Amino acid sequence: MKRLFRTLACIALVTLGPALGGARAQNAATIAEPGQGGLRLSASLSGDQKLVGSGLEWRVFQERAEPDGTHGLIAKSSDPQPVIRLDDGEYVVHVAYGLASAMRRVSVRGQVVDQKLNLNAGMLRIAGLLGDAAIPPNRLQIAIYVPERGGNESRLIVSDARPGANIRLPEGAYRVISTYLDKDGAGTTPGATGRGNATNSVVNAEVRVQAGKLTDVTLRHHAAVLTLKLVNTPGGEALANTSFSVLTPGGDVIRELIGAFPSLVLAEGEYVVIARRDGKTFQGTFKVQSSLDRDIEVVAN
Repeated sequence: MKRLFRTLACIALVTLGPALGGARAQNAATIAEPGQGGLRLSASLSGDQKLVGSGLEWRVFQERAEPDGTHGLIAKSSDPQPVIRLDDGEYVVHVAYGLASAMRRVSVRGQVVDQKLNLNAGMLRIAGLLGDAAIPPNRLQIAIYVPERGGNESRLIVSDARPGANIRLPEGAYRVISTYLDKDGAGTTPGATGRGNATNSVVNAEVRVQAGKLTDVTLRHHAAVLTLKLVNTPGGEALANTSFSVLTPGGDVIRELIGAFPSLVLAEGEYVVIARRDGKTFQGTFKVQSSLDRDIEVVAN
């Protein structure tokens, strides 16, 4: 059974297509051939008797393992309540609902067998704010982790969850991490998401998903957009061909940029900026306040 579970876990998130072989989802009235029966499948969430109406992925496997330890896939369907024709025999039914799943051994003996599986799952919906303003979904990268027992590092299960979407998850505790994304600008390196650069504005929260319920989580970022300039005099024209390094007071590099007036997003806090031009180096310090976008000037004197 453990080996079967590993097999199912590997395929739980595969997109479903047409049924395989001679088994197919169809109307129960057509199941009448000798030596054949079928399954009428449905699923509900724990604590809710209402049947799940969408988002289900069904698979039926042979109960007996092949010589290599795998279990043959007999039929699959993405219908919420499929009826699947099967030869008499023993099978394992598996249903996936997002990252949640359930399975059951069943016997088919010349008749349609009703099988209602229970999913111990709920939904999580995540939103992000900058101050009191909503952050556009394309400016957020959201990751979801499962805390491991014994203090081990959490396990990543969703690397780029879509803000505002209903994410189907098994009931349990999760860690949600939201990273605010900068806009790509001159002299910057695009972030891993392809939407922008990951900034140092990172917010996390511990949440619990309850079976049969929608859990809403709002993560509030505290950051601002800063435009860097090297000038000869305060308020003067920005000097071109300048490279900038932004560091923490302890000397850790946050970001490096090139240009006359490159912009970046920084979390609230204190920073050091170093400007380099024509072999000369200039330095300044500044403080970031949430939602207060402004210019940061480094005077070349």
